[in-house]
Amino acid sequence: MLLPFILIGFAAQLVDGALGMAYGTISSTLLVGMGVPPAVASAGVHTAETFTTGISAVSHVAHGNVDWKLFGRIVIPGVIGGVAGAYVLSNIHAEVARPFVLAYLLLLGFFLFWRGWTHRNIIKVPRVVAPLGLAGGFLDAAGGGGWGPIVTSNLMVQGSHPRFTIGTVNTAEFFLTVTISAAFLLTLGWEAFSVAIIGLLIGGVIAAPLGAVVAKRIEADKLLVLVGLVLTATSGWGLWRLLG
Repeated sequence: MLLPFILIGFAAQLVDGALGMAYGTISSTLLVGMGVPPAVASAGVHTAETFTTGISAVSHVAHGNVDWKLFGRIVIPGVIGGVAGAYVLSNIHAEVARPFVLAYLLLLGFFLFWRGWTHRNIIKVPRVVAPLGLAGGFLDAAGGGGWGPIVTSNLMVQGSHPRFTIGTVNTAEFFLTVTISAAFLLTLGWEAFSVAIIGLLIGGVIAAPLGAVVAKRIEADKLLVLVGLVLTATSGWGLWRLLG
Protein backbone atom coordinates (compact mmCIF):
# COMPACT_ATOMS: atom_id res chain seq x y z
CA MET A 1 0.00 0.00 0.00
CA LEU A 2 1.16 3.49 -0.85
CA LEU A 3 -0.83 5.40 1.79
CA PRO A 4 1.39 4.70 4.85
CA PHE A 5 4.47 5.81 2.92
CA ILE A 6 2.68 8.90 1.62
CA LEU A 7 1.76 9.89 5.19
CA ILE A 8 5.30 9.28 6.42
CA GLY A 9 6.76 11.25 3.52
CA PHE A 10 4.38 14.13 4.22
CA ALA A 11 5.16 14.27 7.96
CA ALA A 12 8.92 13.86 7.47
CA GLN A 13 9.13 16.59 4.83
CA LEU A 14 6.97 18.99 6.83
CA VAL A 15 9.36 18.64 9.78
CA ASP A 16 12.41 18.85 7.51
CA GLY A 17 11.21 21.94 5.65
CA ALA A 18 10.25 23.77 8.84
CA LEU A 19 13.19 22.76 11.05
CA GLY A 20 15.95 21.86 8.60
CA MET A 21 16.27 18.16 9.51
CA ALA A 22 14.68 14.71 9.92
CA TYR A 23 13.35 13.70 6.46
CA GLY A 24 16.23 11.31 5.75
CA THR A 25 16.45 10.12 9.33
CA ILE A 26 12.75 9.29 9.66
CA SER A 27 12.40 7.76 6.19
CA SER A 28 15.62 5.71 6.30
CA THR A 29 14.84 4.39 9.79
CA LEU A 30 11.46 3.18 8.56
CA LEU A 31 12.81 1.45 5.47
CA VAL A 32 15.72 -0.24 7.24
CA GLY A 33 13.33 -1.37 9.98
CA MET A 34 11.25 -3.07 7.28
CA GLY A 35 14.27 -5.00 6.04
CA VAL A 36 15.51 -2.79 3.22
CA PRO A 37 19.35 -2.87 2.95
CA PRO A 38 20.90 0.38 4.27
CA ALA A 39 22.55 1.33 0.95
CA VAL A 40 19.31 0.77 -0.99
CA ALA A 41 17.25 2.65 1.62
CA SER A 42 19.63 5.61 1.57
CA ALA A 43 19.70 5.67 -2.23
CA GLY A 44 15.90 5.56 -2.46
CA VAL A 45 15.36 8.24 0.18
CA HIS A 46 17.85 10.55 -1.52
CA THR A 47 16.10 9.99 -4.84
CA ALA A 48 12.78 11.05 -3.30
CA GLU A 49 14.52 13.99 -1.62
CA THR A 50 15.77 15.19 -5.00
CA PHE A 51 12.21 16.24 -5.78
CA THR A 52 11.06 17.28 -2.31
CA THR A 53 14.15 19.40 -1.58
CA GLY A 54 13.85 21.05 -4.99
CA ILE A 55 10.33 22.22 -4.19
CA SER A 56 11.33 23.12 -0.63
CA ALA A 57 14.29 25.16 -1.93
CA VAL A 58 12.08 27.15 -4.30
CA SER A 59 9.66 27.84 -1.46
CA HIS A 60 12.41 28.99 0.93
CA VAL A 61 13.87 31.28 -1.75
CA ALA A 62 10.42 32.74 -2.46
CA HIS A 63 9.89 33.49 1.24
CA GLY A 64 13.32 35.11 1.62
CA ASN A 65 14.67 32.46 3.99
CA VAL A 66 18.07 31.97 2.26
CA ASP A 67 21.39 33.56 3.25
CA TRP A 68 23.25 33.33 -0.07
CA LYS A 69 26.70 33.95 1.42
CA LEU A 70 26.19 31.07 3.83
CA PHE A 71 24.79 28.97 0.99
CA GLY A 72 27.97 29.44 -1.03
CA ARG A 73 30.10 28.34 1.91
CA ILE A 74 28.32 25.03 2.55
CA VAL A 75 27.05 23.72 -0.78
CA ILE A 76 30.34 22.70 -2.46
CA PRO A 77 31.84 20.99 0.64
CA GLY A 78 28.46 19.29 1.12
CA VAL A 79 28.46 17.87 -2.40
CA ILE A 80 32.05 16.62 -2.03
CA GLY A 81 31.21 14.95 1.28
CA GLY A 82 28.07 13.41 -0.21
CA VAL A 83 29.94 11.73 -3.06
CA ALA A 84 32.50 10.33 -0.60
CA GLY A 85 29.75 9.04 1.70
CA ALA A 86 27.88 7.33 -1.14
CA TYR A 87 31.06 5.53 -2.16
CA VAL A 88 31.79 4.42 1.40
CA LEU A 89 28.27 3.08 2.03
CA SER A 90 28.20 1.27 -1.32
CA ASN A 91 31.55 -0.46 -0.79
CA ILE A 92 32.40 -0.73 2.94
CA HIS A 93 30.70 -0.59 6.32
CA ALA A 94 30.80 2.81 8.03
CA GLU A 95 28.62 2.13 11.07
CA VAL A 96 31.42 2.16 13.65
CA ALA A 97 31.27 5.92 14.17
CA ARG A 98 27.47 6.16 14.15
CA PRO A 99 26.89 5.79 17.94
CA PHE A 100 29.38 8.57 18.62
CA VAL A 101 27.75 10.86 16.06
CA LEU A 102 24.29 10.20 17.51
CA ALA A 103 25.51 10.84 21.06
CA TYR A 104 27.03 14.13 19.92
CA LEU A 105 23.79 15.17 18.21
CA LEU A 106 21.81 14.20 21.30
CA LEU A 107 23.88 16.61 23.39
CA LEU A 108 23.47 19.32 20.76
CA GLY A 109 19.71 18.80 20.86
CA PHE A 110 19.62 19.35 24.62
CA PHE A 111 21.81 22.44 24.27
CA LEU A 112 19.69 24.04 21.54
CA PHE A 113 16.50 23.32 23.45
CA TRP A 114 17.97 24.93 26.58
CA ARG A 115 19.20 28.00 24.71
CA GLY A 116 15.87 28.56 23.00
CA TRP A 117 13.86 27.90 26.18
CA THR A 118 15.95 30.35 28.25
CA HIS A 119 16.10 32.96 25.45
CA ARG A 120 19.91 32.93 25.48
CA ASN A 121 20.37 32.88 21.70
CA ILE A 122 22.67 35.61 20.29
CA ILE A 123 22.75 36.01 16.50
CA LYS A 124 26.31 35.84 15.13
CA VAL A 125 27.99 35.02 11.81
CA PRO A 126 29.15 31.36 11.98
CA ARG A 127 32.87 30.81 11.53
CA VAL A 128 33.13 27.05 11.01
CA VAL A 129 31.08 26.32 7.90
CA ALA A 130 32.92 24.37 5.17
CA PRO A 131 33.95 21.48 7.49
CA LEU A 132 30.31 21.18 8.58
CA GLY A 133 29.21 20.93 4.96
CA LEU A 134 31.81 18.25 4.28
CA ALA A 135 30.91 16.21 7.39
CA GLY A 136 27.17 16.69 6.89
CA GLY A 137 27.29 15.57 3.25
CA PHE A 138 29.38 12.51 4.08
CA LEU A 139 27.19 11.40 7.00
CA ASP A 140 24.02 12.09 5.04
CA ALA A 141 25.02 9.65 2.31
CA ALA A 142 26.75 7.10 4.55
CA GLY A 143 24.04 7.07 7.20
CA GLY A 144 20.87 7.78 5.23
CA GLY A 145 20.35 11.10 7.02
CA GLY A 146 22.64 13.60 8.67
CA TRP A 147 22.86 16.74 6.58
CA GLY A 148 20.22 18.65 8.53
CA PRO A 149 21.12 17.45 12.03
CA ILE A 150 24.85 18.07 11.56
CA VAL A 151 24.79 21.32 9.59
CA THR A 152 21.64 23.03 10.89
CA SER A 153 22.31 22.32 14.57
CA ASN A 154 26.00 23.26 14.48
CA LEU A 155 25.33 26.52 12.63
CA MET A 156 22.69 27.42 15.22
CA VAL A 157 25.10 26.60 18.05
CA GLN A 158 27.49 29.14 16.50
CA GLY A 159 24.73 31.77 16.55
CA SER A 160 23.42 31.64 12.98
CA HIS A 161 19.82 32.93 12.73
CA PRO A 162 17.44 29.92 12.89
CA ARG A 163 15.17 31.06 10.05
CA PHE A 164 17.98 31.72 7.56
CA THR A 165 19.92 28.67 8.70
CA ILE A 166 16.95 26.40 8.00
CA GLY A 167 16.19 28.01 4.63
CA THR A 168 19.82 27.95 3.51
CA VAL A 169 20.52 24.39 4.63
CA ASN A 170 17.33 23.17 2.92
CA THR A 171 18.22 24.94 -0.32
CA ALA A 172 21.77 23.56 -0.35
CA GLU A 173 20.35 20.10 0.37
CA PHE A 174 18.79 19.99 -3.10
CA PHE A 175 22.20 20.06 -4.76
CA LEU A 176 23.48 17.52 -2.26
CA THR A 177 20.67 15.04 -2.89
CA VAL A 178 20.98 15.31 -6.66
CA THR A 179 24.69 14.47 -6.41
CA ILE A 180 24.20 11.62 -3.91
CA SER A 181 21.37 10.10 -5.96
CA ALA A 182 23.56 10.16 -9.08
CA ALA A 183 26.44 8.56 -7.17
CA PHE A 184 24.18 5.79 -5.83
CA LEU A 185 22.71 5.22 -9.29
CA LEU A 186 26.18 4.65 -10.69
CA THR A 187 27.15 2.21 -7.92
CA LEU A 188 23.86 0.40 -7.22
CA GLY A 189 21.88 0.71 -10.44
CA TRP A 190 18.07 0.95 -10.54
CA GLU A 191 17.53 -1.54 -7.69
CA ALA A 192 17.26 1.42 -5.30
CA PHE A 193 13.80 2.36 -6.54
CA SER A 194 10.67 0.81 -5.04
CA VAL A 195 6.98 1.36 -4.35
CA ALA A 196 7.85 2.65 -0.87
CA ILE A 197 10.01 5.39 -2.39
CA ILE A 198 7.14 6.47 -4.66
CA GLY A 199 4.94 6.88 -1.56
CA LEU A 200 7.61 8.90 0.25
CA LEU A 201 8.01 11.04 -2.84
CA ILE A 202 4.29 11.82 -3.17
CA GLY A 203 3.91 12.73 0.50
CA GLY A 204 7.09 14.78 0.51
CA VAL A 205 6.15 16.78 -2.58
CA ILE A 206 2.78 17.69 -1.06
CA ALA A 207 4.39 18.91 2.18
CA ALA A 208 7.48 20.61 0.69
CA PRO A 209 6.00 24.11 0.12
CA LEU A 210 4.60 24.30 3.67
CA GLY A 211 7.85 24.08 5.63
CA ALA A 212 9.18 27.44 4.43
CA VAL A 213 6.03 29.17 5.64
CA VAL A 214 6.41 27.66 9.10
CA ALA A 215 10.11 28.60 9.31
CA LYS A 216 9.32 32.18 8.32
CA ARG A 217 6.55 32.75 10.83
CA ILE A 218 7.88 31.11 14.01
CA GLU A 219 10.10 33.18 16.31
CA ALA A 220 13.82 32.35 16.52
CA ASP A 221 13.73 31.09 20.12
CA LYS A 222 10.75 28.87 19.41
CA LEU A 223 12.51 27.46 16.33
CA LEU A 224 15.50 26.62 18.50
CA VAL A 225 13.28 24.80 20.98
CA LEU A 226 11.61 22.81 18.20
CA VAL A 227 14.92 21.98 16.53
CA GLY A 228 16.30 20.87 19.90
CA LEU A 229 13.31 18.62 20.52
CA VAL A 230 13.44 16.99 17.08
CA LEU A 231 17.21 16.55 17.22
CA THR A 232 17.04 15.03 20.72
CA ALA A 233 14.18 12.69 19.79
CA THR A 234 15.66 11.40 16.51
CA SER A 235 19.22 11.06 17.85
CA GLY A 236 18.04 9.44 21.08
CA TRP A 237 15.89 6.95 19.18
CA GLY A 238 18.73 6.09 16.81
CA LEU A 239 21.17 5.64 19.69
CA TRP A 240 18.72 3.48 21.62
CA ARG A 241 18.21 1.21 18.59
CA LEU A 242 21.96 0.83 18.04
CA LEU A 243 22.84 0.15 21.66
CA GLY A 244 19.71 -1.84 22.48
